[in-house]
Amino acid sequence: MRRLSLLTVLLMLPVLGAATALPVAAAPVRQAMLTAIRAAHHTDFDRVVFEFAGPPPAERDAVYVPEVIGDPSGNPVPIAGDAFLRLRMASAVGHNDNGDITYGPARRTYALPNVMQVVNAGDFEGVLTFGIGLARQAPVRLFTLTGPSRVVLDIATPFRTVDVRAHFLDLTRFESGVEPYTRAVSRPVIPPALARGALQRLFAGPTEAELAQRLRFVDSDATGFTGLSITGSVAKVQLTGGCSSHGSTFTVADEIMPTLKQFPSVRWVKILDPSGRTERPTGNTDSIPECLEP
Repeated sequence: MRRLSLLTVLLMLPVLGAATALPVAAAPVRQAMLTAIRAAHHTDFDRVVFEFAGPPPAERDAVYVPEVIGDPSGNPVPIAGDAFLRLRMASAVGHNDNGDITYGPARRTYALPNVMQVVNAGDFEGVLTFGIGLARQAPVRLFTLTGPSRVVLDIATPFRTVDVRAHFLDLTRFESGVEPYTRAVSRPVIPPALARGALQRLFAGPTEAELAQRLRFVDSDATGFTGLSITGSVAKVQLTGGCSSHGSTFTVADEIMPTLKQFPSVRWVKILDPSGRTERPTGNTDSIPECLEP
């Protein structure tokens, strides 16, 4: 039997080149974790800041939409406002390994000239989605900052506002039996539709600071309102969504009525259920639907 030389054996072995290189595991993409949301008014614009631990989200975009759709539910997300901005950020999460939210309330209200609400609309498969409810559609500037990582939205406020009042339930007064059970807070509204603007701010609810003062918005299952009209000192407004007092003596009607009656043009308020019914549809009297009776 002929013996092969060592050189011959070596020549017969396959050469390890690029085509046969051993696989190398790709480095995992590091996701940004949302840790805080802030908003404030500056000269000529409202600024909303999303702060992250780690790198900024790899992708981000902000567009105006007719309504904000939840991800992955596919259902509309209720947000107060006349214009809706959807912000999507990829390679980003808003929860930790235990599934706990890492940035605070998922729905928050602001008393700013344009920004009314910031609401989480999705945290799914590394994509964070937020809806921002605005008083009016306006130019938007989207950019990032570092140290720490931030995604920033500057939303223009090219209009003047008038301060009005929204009336929320004051839990301290209610629990003590001290009337009135509501407390008025100031909100900026774009004229001339002051009554409508005041109701929008009411349905947006209290700010975080006001929640800490034990103010609450009792919605009685209503998600909003439509068809506000004022004729002959009578304001009519129809609830949308649901309508139920849940047996309580305090309902959304107790917030709507003083909010509308602050205006000299309104003396009586008639609140209609989502089907358009109220107990006293005519005459110079206040009226609520049956669904808001205790």
